[in-house]
Amino acid sequence: MPTQSPDVPNLLPDMHDLARAIKQWGVELGFADLRITDIDLAHAEPGLQAWLDAGHHGEMDYMASHGMKRARPGELVPGTVRVISARMDYLPAATPGDWRAREAARLDDPRAAVVSLYARGRDYHKVLRARLQQLASRIEAQAGQFGYRVFTDSAPVMELPLAEKAGLGWRGKHTLMLNREAGSMFFLGEILVDLPLPVDTPTGAHCGQCRACIDACPTAAILGPGRLDARRCISYLTIELKTSIPVELRPLIGNRIYGCDDCQIVCPWNKFAQRASLPDFDERNAMGDATLTDLFGWSEEQFGRRTEGSPIRRIGHERWLRNLAVALGNAADRAKGDAAIVSALRARERHPSALVREHVEWALARHLN
Repeated sequence: MPTQSPDVPNLLPDMHDLARAIKQWGVELGFADLRITDIDLAHAEPGLQAWLDAGHHGEMDYMASHGMKRARPGELVPGTVRVISARMDYLPAATPGDWRAREAARLDDPRAAVVSLYARGRDYHKVLRARLQQLASRIEAQAGQFGYRVFTDSAPVMELPLAEKAGLGWRGKHTLMLNREAGSMFFLGEILVDLPLPVDTPTGAHCGQCRACIDACPTAAILGPGRLDARRCISYLTIELKTSIPVELRPLIGNRIYGCDDCQIVCPWNKFAQRASLPDFDERNAMGDATLTDLFGWSEEQFGRRTEGSPIRRIGHERWLRNLAVALGNAADRAKGDAAIVSALRARERHPSALVREHVEWALARHLN
């Protein structure tokens, strides 16, 4: 990042005017809201260290590999003095008003394949990164050359504490960001800059005594307000975990094959969830209506083709089948011995992957024993 000389700030536009322009440009680029904060996250360091020390990050070694640099943007990108934190809503435009009831109903359908809402459209990393880069280019056109880096859940940046400090919302008891006008169905991205922009103020927390998210978590991964053991979280188990899913947790996963929205579905604030302004997050491959057997039948070539540009692609075909095998096994709770399910599992009994075979064997045992 280039460092401004002492004389350069005098050549820059008024920082208050520039901040107002940045927020307007952000909205024009599809962001729902942008706020600005300084880089002091000292308050977040003890919690991060305690979480890591407890091993709650599981196999996510990248969470610990940079030490406290994650909480120190100025060390990550020297010269940084401000963070522009941006929110982008992701519910597809066609999402019905009763979407939470619909999602809950699919969780009760043993043959339904449940994919987290955020993953049914285009990979948000690509969308947000491109839009943030466009925003940075607009700033540069107005303010001249400046130092910056764009991030979207792709580097050691504590984006949630930064977003909270910037005033985009507050961290709910499930640890996700909440906003009074938009619930939690949105993505976050950041631009670290060396411009001394005016900062915004935090909003404060508004969860009160509610503990709906804690009570709804299928695996009891939310240990208490703001305390998450990722090793038990279904999103971690189906996306981050590269090895076998612990046997004791498999029955709790139900038919969730990529991520989990349970804590968001029950959150009262999500009655205010906003629809996306961009078509990128529109549902692909009818992922909101897919069945377990149909998806389990995808060949590796079909998986690669149908998940092109999707965040689902990151887990690969092997883990895709692992997750689906678990869900098919859990279908035995309501559809034990279902011929179509058993047939689908039988077809993968001799899969080349030991990981897939292990989970298929477990699933078949649930149906046949």
